[in-house]
Amino acid sequence: MTTVTSDETGAPMPAPRISLQDLTPEIYRAMIALDGAVARCGLERSLLELVRIRASQINGCAYCVDMHTLDARAAGEREQRLYALPVWRETPFFTPRERAALELTEAATRLPGGGVSDEVYARTARHFSEEELGDLIWAITVINAWNRIGVTARLVPGEYKPGE
Repeated sequence: MTTVTSDETGAPMPAPRISLQDLTPEIYRAMIALDGAVARCGLERSLLELVRIRASQINGCAYCVDMHTLDARAAGEREQRLYALPVWRETPFFTPRERAALELTEAATRLPGGGVSDEVYARTARHFSEEELGDLIWAITVINAWNRIGVTARLVPGEYKPGE
């Protein structure tokens, strides 16, 4: 495995594999446009960041976890909630609406595990209007696509700066 040295710790890190931004710019721009449409939907930014972080944790996308925790903190998210996100069910830190979104995120991200049950969908639908539910499904879909890009291309965490 080819490695690069991490600037912060000096520990060896896997080298990025490919730059889709450079090699397939038209498709990359389309993904950016789709991501931008999700960012402009009516859902709360804090909720979108929690969804993005949780899906990225499940998918093992270090780049996206890094990016979205930085963005969430820059937007005022409490560190306590970010630390508790992997165990959100066992904490009192999340609203019923956020819990519903996180449950749907986990089910839609872990499709081989049984997919999204009618029960999970119904519980989520109680906290979101139909349009908001559509926005949430798109948000989950887009972050899962980004995660697959990040993991496959082996994007390096720590290179993202909030506001980019």
